Amino acid sequence: MNLFLVILVTFFAGMGAGLGTGFAGMSAAAVISPMLITFLGIDPYMAVGIALSSDVLASAVSAYTYKKNKNLDVKNGLIMMVTVLIFTVVGSYISSLVPSRTMGNFSIFMTFILGIKFIVKPVMTTKESMEAVSPKKRAIQSVICGCIIGFICGFVGAGGGMMMLLILTSVLGYELKTAVGTSVFIMTFTALTGALSHFAIGGTPDWTIWILCVTFTLIWARIAAVFANKATPKTLNRVTGVILVILGIAVWVFSILSK
Repeated sequence: MNLFLVILVTFFAGMGAGLGTGFAGMSAAAVISPMLITFLGIDPYMAVGIALSSDVLASAVSAYTYKKNKNLDVKNGLIMMVTVLIFTVVGSYISSLVPSRTMGNFSIFMTFILGIKFIVKPVMTTKESMEAVSPKKRAIQSVICGCIIGFICGFVGAGGGMMMLLILTSVLGYELKTAVGTSVFIMTFTALTGALSHFAIGGTPDWTIWILCVTFTLIWARIAAVFANKATPKTLNRVTGVILVILGIAVWVFSILSK
């Protein structure tokens, strides 16, 4: 395989995935997988495994950055993470009983629509209004929303980061920075679980491609997270929206080319 092509593809895949993770808590799998499949001919199952493993460190460093800037709800994030993991298994089992996945392009559609939403109708919720909600009510909401997100992720097979961001901002009333911080915190563990299971079943990846994807995604996620935590809410909404729209269109194109 041409080394220059590998570096070029993994660089842009990592950049897109890293920016999506750092700004919006988006899963790296949504960007990296179609690019590896389309341009490098990687087996789809292995491509998802590489993407998920790239997501682990990128999400972890992003979560650390958001936590350092006090934009992470660890308590409710842990509650939601447990229910997401449980109901992902439930959704996956039910999905196996369904003849076809009619929601196959759900993640791409969600990315694009959510990007438009942040541009047209920014999330301007403040931390003060967030803290006005009682801890008990927030915990119950986290459980319910975690069940919904997990089931959809398991049934559709994608869209976890986007679903979390949408529900955290629109349903739970999180301000954008805390929503993204909590989302990447949860994605760290869900991506780790997914990556380990993929490699356990599918075997070891091409180590050169794996190292490059992990490295580039990590670098860009760190850059995005630092910028996001310093930006004003209005600026962050617009930048996040533009990036999501671009990534949504790009992934849609790659998914067409890979067919």
